[in-house]
Order: sequence, then structure tokens, then C-alpha cells
Amino acid sequence: MARVFSAIKPTGDVHLGNYLGALRNWVEAQRPGESVYSVVDLHAFTTSPDAGEIGERTMNVAAILFAIGLDPDASVVFVQSHVPEHSQLTWLMECTASFGELSRMTQFKDRTARADGGFISAGIFTYPALMAADILLYDTDEVPVGDDQRQHVEITRDIAERFNTRYGEVFVIPRAVTPAAGARIMDLQNPTAKMSKSEQSDAGFVGLLDPPDAIVKRFKRAVTDSDNEVRHDREAKPGVSNLLEILAAATGQTIASVADEYERYGDLKTATAEAVVELLRPIQERHAELMADPGELHRLLAHGAGLARERAGATLERAMRAVGFTPPGA
Repeated sequence: MARVFSAIKPTGDVHLGNYLGALRNWVEAQRPGESVYSVVDLHAFTTSPDAGEIGERTMNVAAILFAIGLDPDASVVFVQSHVPEHSQLTWLMECTASFGELSRMTQFKDRTARADGGFISAGIFTYPALMAADILLYDTDEVPVGDDQRQHVEITRDIAERFNTRYGEVFVIPRAVTPAAGARIMDLQNPTAKMSKSEQSDAGFVGLLDPPDAIVKRFKRAVTDSDNEVRHDREAKPGVSNLLEILAAATGQTIASVADEYERYGDLKTATAEAVVELLRPIQERHAELMADPGELHRLLAHGAGLARERAGATLERAMRAVGFTPPGA
């Protein structure tokens, strides 16, 4: 059975699109001993956050992962910085990757261009090595990614193959896989763009932890069109189609069946808002319980970190011995 590794960075707010498009698949796909999920807080440090910000966001995202249904007995769920083997293996990965490979990474080039001569953390340049360590530490077979992340899995494969060629068969070579299709949730105000929290406005954004009244208000103001016909047509009716897809995903129905139930946009908006509120209610309640009981949340994460360290430690030791580093106490 294939071992899967997935991660989420604790930057920005987790929103409805994240959940219906990806995170819900994590829950459905989890298998004891084979599913490894991490809150990658070390990656978040490349954005130069304010003191304390990473820790707060990390605990919030971790609580969301457990609240949506990740089971600590069925998955390994942990915080990246709680497993020091990630940082240790990263150095070996940095020394195995080439300057040219890292400089060609799309995200580094994009961030450098946007900085316009301003400060760029060296971590933006080297973080693919940390990502490679994240994946390789767990003998990962599959990494579910979208098209924008495939380059990171490819450089991980290149680094692992180069290391294996030099030092022996140490790492499992992972492969990028297309995850099970989740709902493609678009911005409620700009339904041709994916949902994300804009610096200008959050009117089209539905956060997983937004209160019900805010959710209802945003759906009531969702962009539709002027002809008042409820049908699914992504090209001609992106706003209406987005509402239908959200309603179908939230209720477990088909898009065609929900489209047949409504004739007026107002009714469709109301029904979609109510369905989303009910979908998120148990998640929000469980999240609130965990945030109110930090001891339990830390216990769950410590359990996951312990399991992760067992696997990561074995892989790191294998790599260190293959290179020929002097083992402790030798």
C-alpha cells in the first residue's frame, strides 16, 4: 500500500475552497500507518512573520486538521518543527541539490521578481531542500499535488536519485499524483478566480471558522448574472455555477440534481449559505473545543510527533551512515 505525505503551511486563513478542494480528501484517504500529514511551520518562516505569529497560526491550523476528521490513530499528524530530523536532513539535501536547480524553481523566480530589489530570505532559495527532506523522511511513495507543486516533487526526485547514486539506495523515490477531484471553489465576488483572501477585500472569501451570519451575508452578496436562469455552465454563468458546485459538495448531491431544485437566484444563495453553515458547524465546534483545551491539542500533536520521529529518525540515520558521518558515541 502506498504511503502518502501531504502538508499545509500555516499562513493565511483556511477557507472553504481549501476544505472542499483538498483537506476533505485527506480525511477520506487516511489509512493507518500510511498517511502522514504535517503543519509545515518551518516553511512559514520564510515570510518573516512577527514574533509569536507562527505558533498561533500553527496551533489554529492543527486544530482545524483534527476538527475536520483527521484521526490520530489512523494518520500521523504533526508539526514540522517538532521533528528536528526535518532540519537535519535538509542540510544533506542542500548539499546534494545544485545551485542551478534551486535557481530555476518557479517560486524563487517569482518572489525575486516581485521583490524588486527588496529583501528576499535565503530560505526562499533553499526551501525546496527542506521540502525534499519533508517528503523523503517518511519513505513516501505518493505526494498528492496540484500542477503548481509538481516542480517541487520533481526536484525532490532528482535530489533523491542523485543521493542514492552517490551513497547507495537510501531514499524511496516519490511520485507526484493527482489527488481525487475535489470541488473547485471560486471567489464569490470573482467566480473566475479561485477563492483566496485578498488584501483588498474578503467579500468573496468564506473562512472555515467564519461565523454563520458572516457566511450567510457573503453568499447573499455573491455575484451571479442578469438572466435569472439557474443552470450549470462554467463559461456562460460562472457565478451561478460556483454556487451550484458549492451546494452539491456541501450536501453530497450531484450538480444536476441541485440545479433542478431552484428557479431563483435568491433561493439558491440562501440554500447554499445554509448548507455551508451546517457543513462547517461541527468543524467549528470541535475546533473551539480543541482551542479551549490546549493541553489536549498538544497531546495529540506530541503523539503524532513521536510517531513521526520514529520514522524520520530511522531514515536520517540511514542517510548519515550511508554518507559515512561518525555516529554518536562511536
